[in-house]
Amino acid sequence: MPLKSYGVLAGRAVERRREGSTDTPHYQLHLTDDAGVSYRVAVNVLSQQAPSELLYHADEDFRHPLTALLPRTAGGWTALASAPGGAALDFVRGNLFDPAAMRALPPDAPGVDNDLADKFDHYVERAVADPAAIVYAFGERWGPEPRTRDKVFGFLPGNGVHDIHMNQGNSRRFRGDDGVWQDGGLLLSFPGESRWVAIFLAFQSQSWHTDDVTGHALDEVPSRPGPGEEPVRIVAALVNPAGPGPGGETVTLLNASPAPVDLAGWRLADRRGNAFPLPAGALAPGAVLAVPVGEPFALDDGGGTITLLDAAGLRVHGVSYTSAQGRREGWTLTF
Repeated sequence: MPLKSYGVLAGRAVERRREGSTDTPHYQLHLTDDAGVSYRVAVNVLSQQAPSELLYHADEDFRHPLTALLPRTAGGWTALASAPGGAALDFVRGNLFDPAAMRALPPDAPGVDNDLADKFDHYVERAVADPAAIVYAFGERWGPEPRTRDKVFGFLPGNGVHDIHMNQGNSRRFRGDDGVWQDGGLLLSFPGESRWVAIFLAFQSQSWHTDDVTGHALDEVPSRPGPGEEPVRIVAALVNPAGPGPGGETVTLLNASPAPVDLAGWRLADRRGNAFPLPAGALAPGAVLAVPVGEPFALDDGGGTITLLDAAGLRVHGVSYTSAQGRREGWTLTF
């Protein structure tokens, strides 16, 4: 079954603890909310299943419409619905980042800036030093435990968030944790810089092709391209056409592969899952296709996502844009 209590914790960073690389180590983060309540964020840095090194990606200038849905205060825990259109994370469907950008890193290793703990320190220490910074931890809640002190930082009651990683496409051993729109992650807001930093983790044993209902792996589907190998990509979109009235929006596709791609049965999906069918026919190698789109599919001027699905309903490629980008009338956004 999916995670029992999914949501996001908003707090201020107080301290952190590195646990090395033995046993089942975590990167431990102590947050407090505006009411003075303490929480521990336990971030996996080593997999129990080979390959043991986690996949890591950090975006130092994260721009995505979900940031507009998050509280601007350290308000503590907020439960989130595991559904599109809100602030829930989904690595496969949310177009948060390019999975091809992820890199495997050890939990802790001699040297500088060469392991997960070093990478986390780089951002977390900035947040500890900045009283205006807010850390958002997406995952599963535990506690509060009124009679149990936190085992790492000692505060009472014990309280925190874990599963700060991809939570779908698991191997059979962890299949029970699968679900859609329930992935973990860390977002750090630095208001003084008008900047968001996003950190995403995944296990190498997890699949990037998952069922839209259960989140279970679909690796039995043959000939699926891996991250970064998508034959057809979304390269541009006209979100806010010049002039009054609706209509005129387009999404532009590029076939980057050396072979024609039959688009019969393919479709585009917006942030809320509304679909728009692509015209049937082959897209030639290197060819570009501008697709006029319409209801129920919508390119929201206030920010959104665009996802390209193949005839089997599996994600081929996806992009996102912010409200600042979407409100530029007449401009074609490029991705």
